[in-house]
Formats: sequence, structure tokens, C-alpha cells
Amino acid sequence: MGSGSSAGDSGGERGFGRAAALIVLAVAAALPAMVGCGGHGHGAETDPEKGSDAAILNTALSRELTLLDVYSRGRGQLRRPLGRRLRAEEGEYVDDVTKAIRGIGGETEGEAEELDPAGVKDRAGFLALVARLETEAREFYVGKAAQLNTAAPRTLDAWLAAGHGRHLGMLPPGGG
Repeated sequence: MGSGSSAGDSGGERGFGRAAALIVLAVAAALPAMVGCGGHGHGAETDPEKGSDAAILNTALSRELTLLDVYSRGRGQLRRPLGRRLRAEEGEYVDDVTKAIRGIGGETEGEAEELDPAGVKDRAGFLALVARLETEAREFYVGKAAQLNTAAPRTLDAWLAAGHGRHLGMLPPGGG
């Protein structure tokens, strides 16, 4: 990567991107060890805080399953490497949310939302749908951060918010 900058690219933006990437990587590295944390015998059924977290995480699971389904069905709408990467990351998100729910003693109840395919007639419609779902997911995680009670779900929430923000930055602009 060269040191020159193109029009519209500032050093501050590049520095922010690098810092955000480092934070995401640090959280991702710590996540597997933290997902299973929690007191034994005090799961979501008997601990109201964990029960509340499990409910939020099940809503998150539904969002992630919906996005995974959309990326799976829309394989031809994105360039192959980008489509594969986004689908693979959504698969990781589904796995991590599932592990977090189980790690606090909850039951997985999330299901993919049934979306009306009528609005997705072409690539532009697909990109608009994906951008809307990614934006809603990011806003969901940012909004729920203060409502989570236990450490592992809070960490996962931050990681998912950053991941969906990154996905938005990876999508082609303007539907093209």
C-alpha cells in the first residue's frame, strides 16, 4: 500500500479505519474465551439479567439469520469474493450469537425473518435491501449495548456493531 492519498482520502479516515480494524481483531480474538463465561447453575432461566440478555441475543440471532439468508439467496448480486466474505462473516455471527446464548444458559429461539422478494428485482434492489438490513443491525447493536447485563454479550454486541458498520463500508455505493 502506498503512502500517497487519493482525492477524498484523508489520513484521519485511514487512521480511524486501522484503529477500528484493530479493535475488531482484539475483540474477535478474546470472544471465544469470553462467550462461555458466567456462573454455573445461574443460567437464563433462573437469573433475570441473563434471561434479559438471552432475549436480546435471540433477537440478534433472528437478524443474523435473516442476513445470512439474504446473502445466501443473493449470491449472484455481488462480486464473488465480496459475496462469499459477507456470507461467511454472517455465518460466523450466527455461530457466535448462538454460542453466547448457550454460554449464559439460554435457549436459541431466533428465526430468520420472512422477507418479501417483490422489492428485489435487480442488483440495485438487492443492494438497497442489504444496506437497509445492515444499517438496522448496526443500529440495533448500538441501541442494545447499554441494556446488556453480562460481559460476554456486551463484548459480542460491540463486535457485531463494528462488523455491520464494516459491512456497510464494503457494499458498492449507489447500487452499482
